[in-house]
Amino acid sequence: MSNIRALIIDDEPDIRELLEITLSRMNMAVDSAADIAEATAFLEKVNYNICLTDMKLPDGNGIDLVRYIQRHHPELPVAVITAHGNMDTAIEAMKAGAFDFVNKPIELSALRKLVGTAITSSQLPSSSESSSRIVGQSAQIATLKKSILKLARSQAPIYISGESGSGKELVAKSIHELGPRGPHPFVAVNCGAIPKELMESEFFGHKKGSFTGASTDKQGLFQAAEGGTLFLDEVADLPMEMQVKLLRAIQEKAVRPIGAQAEFATNVRILSATHKDLENLVNKGEFRQDLFYRLNVIQITTPPLRERTEDIPELIGFLLERIANDHQLNAPKVTSAALKALTHYQYPGNIRELENILERAFTLCENDQITDQDLQLDERSTSSNTIKPTRIGGHLQACQTHASIDDYLSDIEKEIICEILEQVRWNKTLAAKKLGISFRSLRYRLAKLGLDDSD
Repeated sequence: MSNIRALIIDDEPDIRELLEITLSRMNMAVDSAADIAEATAFLEKVNYNICLTDMKLPDGNGIDLVRYIQRHHPELPVAVITAHGNMDTAIEAMKAGAFDFVNKPIELSALRKLVGTAITSSQLPSSSESSSRIVGQSAQIATLKKSILKLARSQAPIYISGESGSGKELVAKSIHELGPRGPHPFVAVNCGAIPKELMESEFFGHKKGSFTGASTDKQGLFQAAEGGTLFLDEVADLPMEMQVKLLRAIQEKAVRPIGAQAEFATNVRILSATHKDLENLVNKGEFRQDLFYRLNVIQITTPPLRERTEDIPELIGFLLERIANDHQLNAPKVTSAALKALTHYQYPGNIRELENILERAFTLCENDQITDQDLQLDERSTSSNTIKPTRIGGHLQACQTHASIDDYLSDIEKEIICEILEQVRWNKTLAAKKLGISFRSLRYRLAKLGLDDSD
């Protein structure tokens, strides 16, 4: 850090001296100012890598300085020093563009971690091709990519809204990878998939012997994500008692494992997402308002696929290449009729549904060419609520909204194939002929459904 320069703004000489000593020991060149006027004079003359400012200053407040830096030095990360427990002020500062915040009394270990992350952020390139994780060239996607690049530099909590299957986790991964925490862990958790009684242990960990069955120490999700990003998917599914504990962990930047005597500091960035209307849940009293404000410091929305149909051809090519590579085969071509059908489909399941359609078509197609018949779109409803009921073996089955369309369709496929295989006594060549597909397609499906005996 020999070429790193830092600017400190605080009207208390003791605090300035403490910060100067701490940063100087990190081999940084340090300038200090007692007010905003002196700070702006420094900023006009020197290019800094990080700025630390107190909230209360003689000629204004730290948020005023944050806004000034956002206008004139947008690449400079600025962290605010707030009074302990004054989370509302910290949130206001981050909404204004602050990189992060640190509480008084200042813990030097936490300060060093913050400064290290900020320095890494200041040295990131102004643009990056890593955002190409998000496929598409539409206006909505161009705006989304621009937002990702900007938000990746900040440490503010981000709430990602959008319909199921629209790519919320992909957006979260892009924010993580493009930011200073990119080399560190990205830990994603589906909050609705954790049993209620195990939730605290999963998030915060536990000590050996802390409860029946705790035979060893367990690392929690916050520990697993240390230095990186914790992505809370379907955060709306958190039970109310867990919302209280998560709120404290975010505010205090510390957690206590079950059975532990003391808390330990954490250094993670929180990203969250849900397909539900979280604000509506707050209004109905089903989600804590204070936690919502902590998570929703900055909001970003993933557009549904039906609103960016111009991206569908590019997505088709990308997804087919990935499916083909997974199976070490060549990607099939898509006929113009199939492309037209895919472009006009409504996709209640968004990109996830498109991928499912293409994977099924990949197994059905002949001569490495996907036709509109291979897509089987006429069997799918364009409604987001139900799938058209289908008769199999004399039984009526229907896929409701709470079920996975992938699981539903896989069950249908498995039942049909098993029925035909039993009829022909597992003669795969004959079964493929009766199903009207190639032997290669049948072997692929058997492997995918876990029915391949590899004989």
